[in-house]
Amino acid sequence: MSIFKKIFSSEKKQSLDKGLEKTKTSFFTKLSKAVAGKSRVDDDVLDNLEEVLVTSDVGVETTLKIIERIEKRVAEDKYMGTDELNQILREEIAGLLSETHTGEGTDFELPGDKKPYVIMVVGVNGVGKTTTIGKLAHQFKNKGFSVVLGAADTFRAAAIDQLQVWADRVEVPIVKQKMGSDPASVAFDTLSAAKSKNADVVLVDTAGRLHNKVNLMNELSKVKRVMQKVIPDAPHEVLLVLDGSTGQNAFEQARQFTKATEVSSLAVTKLDGTAKGGVVIGISDQFQIPVKYIGVGERVEDLQVFNKYEFVDSFFS
Repeated sequence: MSIFKKIFSSEKKQSLDKGLEKTKTSFFTKLSKAVAGKSRVDDDVLDNLEEVLVTSDVGVETTLKIIERIEKRVAEDKYMGTDELNQILREEIAGLLSETHTGEGTDFELPGDKKPYVIMVVGVNGVGKTTTIGKLAHQFKNKGFSVVLGAADTFRAAAIDQLQVWADRVEVPIVKQKMGSDPASVAFDTLSAAKSKNADVVLVDTAGRLHNKVNLMNELSKVKRVMQKVIPDAPHEVLLVLDGSTGQNAFEQARQFTKATEVSSLAVTKLDGTAKGGVVIGISDQFQIPVKYIGVGERVEDLQVFNKYEFVDSFFS
């Protein structure tokens, strides 16, 4: 794994290590109990390990895949010691994630053939959606990209105000209307403004309520259609923000939103305040949608591009 450490700055790696501290402590406390009094990996240890992974919010489907991989190794080496379990888990989780198209980025990049590159951000209230947009705006601006924000979550006045605070803080333009305005109208104005400014990237906030799926689908579809009147292939990315601290609830939100709209990337936030960081492993594996960003702290810099090798390295270091 040492090769992957070189990808990131030591400061970024320290932030990730610190952000996963609660998850690591919880996981390895459970793992120690699972192997207590056992010197080799047998059926009892595997049963206990299955429980450890499920209760660490890795998810049942992903847990079964990991256990199956380890069972194969145990079948080949009948006397595999429990002292090897940490390294084996590390290798098998890294191997599982390497089969997914997720966590391969190293920096905040944009495709060069789309300008402006339009990101529509979706997710329920309270997951850190608006904060993620603000932090993304900061990171993109730091890379030299020009950014425009669109406050199309017109359902809550607080959402518009919060995005305005971020726009002021990051010093990027924001397009907004009053609360209760048509979200599609805000999206239209935002893309029109971005086009006239020759902006590099547009971040459009959308309503953060998971009302019945038909209404959600209709609203998001309308926003997309209206965007396409300005930029025919917009949005280029639909980013779903999930709160990692909600564990299995994050899986359910992912299921609901992927049914309601074509989600193309994921951001998992609030990993620093929870022992449920295993949810990133399960979500990466179960949804054929890349986890692109993770939030591991309060600071603007603590929104990181997700790199699966770096994540596994921090989880098991």
